[in-house]
Amino acid sequence: MPTPIRRAALALLLCCALVLGTGACGGDDEAGGGASPTSSAEKQKFAKTRFVANAGLAAGATYQWIVKPYREGKFKKGADGQKVALVKAGLAGAFAYNRLKAASNNAKGDPLLSKAVAPITAGIESLKGLGTKLRKGQANESDVGAFEDVITNIKNAGKSAGAEVKDKVPSATQLSGG
Repeated sequence: MPTPIRRAALALLLCCALVLGTGACGGDDEAGGGASPTSSAEKQKFAKTRFVANAGLAAGATYQWIVKPYREGKFKKGADGQKVALVKAGLAGAFAYNRLKAASNNAKGDPLLSKAVAPITAGIESLKGLGTKLRKGQANESDVGAFEDVITNIKNAGKSAGAEVKDKVPSATQLSGG
């Protein structure tokens, strides 16, 4: 075989081996495989940690790419960088909604946190379409305020349950899902 074909065949063989190898290594978390927490205390600890991480990313994205640009007037027609600001806000809105849903699910792993977050789930659900609305430039003060209110409520719920949430601005790659 010529060298380029031999390299391609070897690369294909290695890729197949990796795919098959990782498929065989996967296990059901419920079956106790991998690094999943084993005691209920560990599950609660990890639930709070994941809640704080997800809620912090949602809060950071909301402030950095929705609230701050809105207050600076970057969403207004004719503003410098309006289109870019709207696209970023749309991505941030979808990202924040996704992370808030994840944080809400994380909260279910901790009894105190789940009680604190339960009343906020309807507010999180109300944000579902706001990312698209922001991206299309159809958002107004009340839409931006809705994001702020949900973030404030989730931070307060976390704090009351001993899981203080701090803003963590996600990277552009995280925002775009990369």
